Amino acid sequence: MKRNILIYSIILAAGIFLGWLIFGHSGNTAKDSVPVEQEVSIWTCSMHPQIRQDHPGKCPLCGMDLIPVKTRGASGDTMNDPDVIQLSKEAAALANIQTTPVNRANPAKQLLLYGTIQADERLSRTQVSHVSGRIEKLSVNFTGETVNRGQVIASLYSPDLQNAQQELLEAIKLQTLQPALLTAAREKLRQWKLTEEQISAIEQSGKVMPVINLVADFSGSVIAKKVEQGDYVAAGSPLFDLIDLSSVWALFSAYESDLPYLKIGDKVTFRVQALPGKNYSGTITFIDPVLDKTTRTAKVRVETANPGLYLKPEMYAEAVIQASLKQQSGAIVIPQSSVLWTGKRSIVYVKQPDSETPAFKLREIELGPSLGDSFVVLSGIAEGEEIVTNGVFVIDASAQLEGKTSMMNEKTPTETEEEATIIVQGLCVMCKDRIEKTAKSITGIFSAVWNIKTKQLFLHYDPSKTSPDDVAKAVARAGHDTEKYKADDAVYQALPECCKYRGK
Repeated sequence: MKRNILIYSIILAAGIFLGWLIFGHSGNTAKDSVPVEQEVSIWTCSMHPQIRQDHPGKCPLCGMDLIPVKTRGASGDTMNDPDVIQLSKEAAALANIQTTPVNRANPAKQLLLYGTIQADERLSRTQVSHVSGRIEKLSVNFTGETVNRGQVIASLYSPDLQNAQQELLEAIKLQTLQPALLTAAREKLRQWKLTEEQISAIEQSGKVMPVINLVADFSGSVIAKKVEQGDYVAAGSPLFDLIDLSSVWALFSAYESDLPYLKIGDKVTFRVQALPGKNYSGTITFIDPVLDKTTRTAKVRVETANPGLYLKPEMYAEAVIQASLKQQSGAIVIPQSSVLWTGKRSIVYVKQPDSETPAFKLREIELGPSLGDSFVVLSGIAEGEEIVTNGVFVIDASAQLEGKTSMMNEKTPTETEEEATIIVQGLCVMCKDRIEKTAKSITGIFSAVWNIKTKQLFLHYDPSKTSPDDVAKAVARAGHDTEKYKADDAVYQALPECCKYRGK
């Protein structure tokens, strides 16, 4: 008998010891895991982001495990601000959220202009015949041929020239008696553009030349041939159109938004597609005062030398101009990737400094000139603040899902906006959704956020349109008790079982 008692005692002791190992150890593990769970304040479903609750579990719609979105940490007052977007550190890392402090700079606007090479209109000439006659021979036979000043371009038979030569020879015979007559005869030939060498040759030979060579008045390339051999021309008749390409224009089209940053005298460096690797420079000599009504651009003329005649009319040109914005010196400059546009609004997300977890808040700003990959900011943000430069759309999408102020959800600004907090009873995420929707349905409520744990409903409202008391009455009519108003029993009983908060 004593032996059996001893055996039973040993078995009992062993059972107690095993129970302590199993249940005592499990209890400690649960306690150890509480702080980890307590760090997470909001859990949501990856497939149904409208499901949000303050503890892990299953999605009531699809049964998937809920994932953490926000962490509590020591966030100061950011959790009480309904416009602040909080992400967990893991979510911020997965979304590749990057921030940059705001700095001041001396901005320079980069202008990209496109255009073509054109001939300098001031160097365009028409070679004419200065005396009437018949063209016996053409020395310039095709378009594009280069002509140098003083070069023989044609041979002309002219009775008028023959008479003038005869007058010159007679004046030479009478130069002792009438020297003025010789001077007048020579001047007549000069006016018909005969050279001094041609006049001297006539005087020395003492004979009238039946055919006289015409010489070019200036250099250039032939762009149009007006006569053929054997044609009869009158004084002033055009023979060739010439253009001098030793200096050319680069004509660029500048949009009206770029014109304030261009002025006559600016140095411009440009390239042409036909001559890769070579840069040309010139000076802006003219800006068209009238815009083209179709393209909304104005012509900007850059004058440049053309040694070697490599630049040819109609070549495509591209210029990059760094225009210094002296009037914006020391202005705040932010990256283009940090800005969201919504028609008339420009917004950025500012990182909240008093939050251990990533927290961001929307800020409307006023933009100045675009600098290509950045913007000048005229107002709305201060130097030293930290803004989101990558992942802005992710944060804004989170704000839209939560019904907070976002790119697509503009809060009407008002000078009388106030904040208030009321206590509302509830238990689950369905209660949260019902309470917040009821509050937001009231005119004058900008935002409403209910905390499941503390039972506090944070309100931003226009006191000229509503009051916290109006919200409390509406929430009570929806089935949730407040400090001042109690929900009707019939309405309360109609709530789902998971929302029955009384007596719990």
